[in-house]
Amino acid sequence: MINKIFLLGNPNVGKSVVFSRLTGVQVISSNYPGTTVGLAKGYLKIGEVKIEVIDLPGAYSLEPNSNAEKVAVSLLKECPRDELAVINIIDSTNLERNLFLTLQLIEEGFPVIACLNMCDEAKHKGVQIDIVKLEKLLGIPVVSTCAVTGMGIKYLIERIKEVKPLILKDKPTHQERWQKIGEIIEAVQSLTHRHHTLREVLEDASIRPISGLLMSVAVVYASFKFVRFLGEFLINNIMDPLFFSLYQPVLERVSLALGKDGIYHHLIIGDLINGKIDFKQSMGVFTTAPYIEFAMVLPYVISFYFVLSLLEDIGYLPRLAVLLDNLLHRLGLHGYAIIPVLLGFGCNVPGILATRVLESKRERFIASTLISIGVPCIPLQAMIFGLLGKFGGYYVSGVYLVLFSILLISGVILNKTIKGYSPEFLVEIPPYRFPPLLVLANKLYLRIKGFLIEAIPIVLLGVLAINILFYLRIFDYLTNSFAWIVRGLFGLPKEAVVALAIGFFRKDVAVGMLMPLGLSAKQLFISATLLAISFPCIATFVILFKELGLKYLIKATLIMISASLLVGTLLNFCIMR
Repeated sequence: MINKIFLLGNPNVGKSVVFSRLTGVQVISSNYPGTTVGLAKGYLKIGEVKIEVIDLPGAYSLEPNSNAEKVAVSLLKECPRDELAVINIIDSTNLERNLFLTLQLIEEGFPVIACLNMCDEAKHKGVQIDIVKLEKLLGIPVVSTCAVTGMGIKYLIERIKEVKPLILKDKPTHQERWQKIGEIIEAVQSLTHRHHTLREVLEDASIRPISGLLMSVAVVYASFKFVRFLGEFLINNIMDPLFFSLYQPVLERVSLALGKDGIYHHLIIGDLINGKIDFKQSMGVFTTAPYIEFAMVLPYVISFYFVLSLLEDIGYLPRLAVLLDNLLHRLGLHGYAIIPVLLGFGCNVPGILATRVLESKRERFIASTLISIGVPCIPLQAMIFGLLGKFGGYYVSGVYLVLFSILLISGVILNKTIKGYSPEFLVEIPPYRFPPLLVLANKLYLRIKGFLIEAIPIVLLGVLAINILFYLRIFDYLTNSFAWIVRGLFGLPKEAVVALAIGFFRKDVAVGMLMPLGLSAKQLFISATLLAISFPCIATFVILFKELGLKYLIKATLIMISASLLVGTLLNFCIMR
């Protein structure tokens, strides 16, 4: 009796979307390979029987060449054949390549049903497949589906009960298997001539060196402009009116009830600025903490993740990875490392977690370190825009230019000094397709939800801890101890020590604490840059420890300290003078 269903297929054939359709589990499915390096599990009910569904990592073969393929093969072989069913997800537009894995599954005797996904794309490309003849030649059930719309999924579920263990067949040689695939393709597939569409012209242009580079510059520029536009729109038209018109009057009554003074007022409301609550400077648990997260950061998080999700599902990110492959090789990485880097712009935590798809520990260490020192998370970026935007785009773009230079220089140095190897990683390039709005909205919701769950407790507890430390005058000791560094090397007032130290809890809260110091544009520029490249927030620090171990965490920390001291000093004495 079947009690487990494994989804297996090449990377980027829509496994995660099929999984979501079968189980209803809300997993993030992306349009680039590597999404399901970890295992996703859910349940499918067929009649009265509840069956576990497991989404295996993408694999090209049952002869594993990567960690992901090893995981997939080992899980398949652990389960008794009469208790499992394998749904082999196949890209209908690349039938020839995908059938290699299908034939291996049949030869090994696994109970298999073939799911020809992306049938809509095949139709658009003029690819016609005779499903009945293919089913007869393979000797297994074959179903045509389009997972993004749900077409064929119900029929797929109905035919799972037809799956049964196969008699083990003699394994052909590599050449014999490809010869059989060629015969199958000739028998079942036909192509009709058609002219290239505008979409296909753009697909080709986006991976060519010159046109691709120009397109990438345009896409990145437009993305950041849109992120800022949408973020500022949400702040000015929704968040600020909510806080100032509805929330502030409530807090003022609370402040009055607490007597406008004392420890409880200090913790809950914070300090009154000119006798009034100032959301940016009061530093209370119920004033500054929620204002920073919801009014200053969340709008940019929403706009950033919307753009990132759109680029993922359209299929642009794999092309960007191919385009940047040569550059990233000089940093000890390959093009696919651009995916963790881009995720790091939203939050460093998922960015570092995404480095798991990189094959060697050397690559994971280099990528994680570069993300920590050269990639500002969206909360920090929101605060940088808020602090430096009033001085003009020169200072804002200057921060990004410095961080990009640090990332490149640090990467080259790490590549030459860190021992180990950086294996090649094959990236599957999907066609451009516009994602269903419901799928896009669902992904956006999950990412924002994850951000809020991670951020809100840390911000509230961080502001509470900061207020207690202030009340106990512990920050006075820190200020006096490190004043010679920030004043002598960085050209900052000694009060900036507190903000730099608080960056360990939350970078956005730390940047917010720079506001009342009356810093010049130069000092704000240096401070914002130092916060970006110094210690990551505590959540990122914990993830670095879990992913890299204590030894590599210490190495990364020493690199961050060295980069901070060097860059801060150079900005103060050389570049910005």
